[in-house]
Formats: sequence, C-alpha cells, structure tokens
Amino acid sequence: MSTTVCLTKAARVTKRAEQILDGIGIMANPYLTTLTDGSMPLERFRASQEQFGFAVTYFARPMASLISRMDLPGRRLGILSNIVEEHGDFKPHFFHHATFRQFLASIGSDAERLDALAPAPQVDAFNSVLTSVCTMEDMAVGISCLGIIEHAFAGISATIGSAVVERGWVAQDDLVHYALHAEIDEQHAEDFFVLVEDTCDDSRTSCAVDRGLRLGGYVFNRLYTDLYQLGG
Repeated sequence: MSTTVCLTKAARVTKRAEQILDGIGIMANPYLTTLTDGSMPLERFRASQEQFGFAVTYFARPMASLISRMDLPGRRLGILSNIVEEHGDFKPHFFHHATFRQFLASIGSDAERLDALAPAPQVDAFNSVLTSVCTMEDMAVGISCLGIIEHAFAGISATIGSAVVERGWVAQDDLVHYALHAEIDEQHAEDFFVLVEDTCDDSRTSCAVDRGLRLGGYVFNRLYTDLYQLGG
C-alpha cells in the first residue's frame, strides 16, 4: 500500500494517509482478497463493478462543490485539472464514465441493462457522504477526505487491474480505466494533500485534516465491504 513519500510535495499528509489506510487494512478488504485469490466469481465481480460505476460517474461532483468554496483561484487549479481529466479533457469518449463503461463491457456487462440499472443504497450512501463533507464541513476535512480516496484508489486500481488480467477476464491490451488510475491517482491525491500540507502545524486545521483522512479511509473501505456483501 505504501508509496515513496519523499517524492511528494505533501510528505506529512501522505504519510498520515498511509498510516490510516494501513490501520484500516484496506488492501486486505475481502473484496480485494477474494478477487485476487480466485474465489470471487466473474458474475459477482461484474455486478459489484456495475454498482461501483455510479461512484465513478459521481466523483467529480463533490470535487466541483469543493472548489466552488475556494476564494483564491490558484488553489482551485489542481482539483480543477482533476475534474477536467474526469471529463476526458473535454473529449466525451474519454470521460471516466465512458472508460468505465468500456471496462464493464470488457467483462460482459450489457449496455441496455446498465442504462436501466439504479444505484444501490450502499453506493448512494457513499456518494452522499462525499457531497456532504465537501459542502458542509471545514474545507480541510473535504480536501483530505477526497485526497485519501484518490491515494487508496491508485493501489486498488493496480490490484484490480492485475487480478482481472491474471484471471483471464480481460486481456492486458484491452484493460481500460484501471490501468490509467493506477498511474494517475497518486498525483491526484497530491493535488489535494498539498493544499493542507502547510497547515499541519496548526492544531485546529491539523485536527480537520485528520478527520478528513479518517473519514475518507473509512467510507472507501466501507464501500468495498458493501460491494463484497452485495452479491453475498
């Protein structure tokens, strides 16, 4: 799970995020362990990923809420770049919603069924927490919450991408979405963390950062637990 914190501009926040994720044991979540040990069947994985797609499509919205609260335009740029990337640099076929749909198609999802599918309450709960924290809480809480999710998703994406290839569900050359996020989400996390790194010496803000990191780690781990239980 750990990364090389010396390469980041937000070493203290990154280190704390990794401590929290290690404490939670997110990489030992049963969703990931059953996927990698071969005990999760493709049908169950597909159904859970179809639900995860609602979180993928939604994620840019709390980010937009967060930057709308930032007074200084320069502070918005890193997250704004992330939002633009979520929207494929303005190319619809590269929207993350679209690339995730491509991934779902590669594991056998039916497009018409996806269009008729509604989000499960577990996914609605996750999305609602992100909107709430980014609109109602101290900005440091929201920044840290989204940042740790991005940080965790880099490792999770690498694990899922490797597992679906190793299990023969997707050819390496056909792997989309997860291959990209395994590469880019550490930078996305840093774009959040750097906004609060310099406030770590302030006790009030440091407490808010820790709250956000703990909340983000908890709800993301909980989402994967819920996805695991959906097909159980």
